[in-house]
Amino acid sequence: MTRDKAAPPGIDLNVPSVARVYDYFLGGKDNFEVDRKVAEHALRITPDGPAAGQANRAFLRRVIRFLVTEAGIDQFLDLGSGLPTQGNVHEVATEHNPAARVVYVDNDPIVLTHGRALLAAEGTATVIQADVRAPQEILNDPDVRRFLDFDRPIGLLLFAILHHLGDDEDPGAVAAELIDAMPSGSYVAISHFRDPGERDPEGSRKAREVERVFNESLGTGRWRTDEEILAFADGLTVLEPGLVPLAEWRPDPGAPAPQQTDTYHTFVGLLARKP
Repeated sequence: MTRDKAAPPGIDLNVPSVARVYDYFLGGKDNFEVDRKVAEHALRITPDGPAAGQANRAFLRRVIRFLVTEAGIDQFLDLGSGLPTQGNVHEVATEHNPAARVVYVDNDPIVLTHGRALLAAEGTATVIQADVRAPQEILNDPDVRRFLDFDRPIGLLLFAILHHLGDDEDPGAVAAELIDAMPSGSYVAISHFRDPGERDPEGSRKAREVERVFNESLGTGRWRTDEEILAFADGLTVLEPGLVPLAEWRPDPGAPAPQQTDTYHTFVGLLARKP
C-alpha cells in the first residue's frame, strides 16, 4: 500500500479533488488515497481514462502553439488549470514567444502551493486560487490585472472545466461572463466531456455511468451533448475543424492515428475567436 506524504495546510484527505484525480490519470504523484479510489472506480467503467487525460494535454499543447505562432496571442488566462505537469501552458507559449504571459486559476489549495513553487523563478506566469463560478472575482484579481492587458486579445482557456459545473450552476452564464470581459480578437478554447446520445447508445451508457461516479464522489461532472457544448461558444466564430474528438483537432503532421477507445468520442474540444 502506498503511503501518502503529508498534506499541505488546507487539504482535507477525506475529500477527493478534481485536480488530483486528473493528476493520477496523468501519472502524477500529487494525489492521495481518496483521489485514487475515485479514479480507479471510474477506470473500471472506462479503462482508457488516462488516455483521455493525455489527449486533453496534447490538445492543449496544439491549441497554445497555434495561438502563439499563427494567431499572435501572447497572453493567456487558464481556468481550472490543475496541477503542474509536463507541457504547461507557459512552457509551450514561451517556447514560441519568450514574452508570453500566463495566469493560472484553480480552486484547489494544493495547486496554489505547487504552482507558486514551480513559478517562483518565472517572471511571465503566476497562479491564483479562485473558483470559476465567481468570474468577477477572477477578472478583478490584482494578479490577473497586473499580468494581463485587457486592451489586447487574450487566450481564454477552458480546458476540462465547464463539465465540472452542474446545470444548476449555469455554466453558460459563467462562460458568457468570462467571454464578455475578453477584448475583441480574443480566442476561447474549450474541452468538455460529451454524451454521444443515440448515435452511440453504449458510449452514452458508459458516459452516464462515469458521470454518476463523478457526481457521487467528486460532487461534480456533466457529460453534455454537442449542442450543449457549442452553446458555450455562442456568438463566437468556431475555427475549423469545429467541435471534434480531441485527437482530431489539427493533429500534428505524421502523428499516428490514435486508438478509438471509449473516451475517444466522449471527450471533445473546440477553438473559437471573439469578433
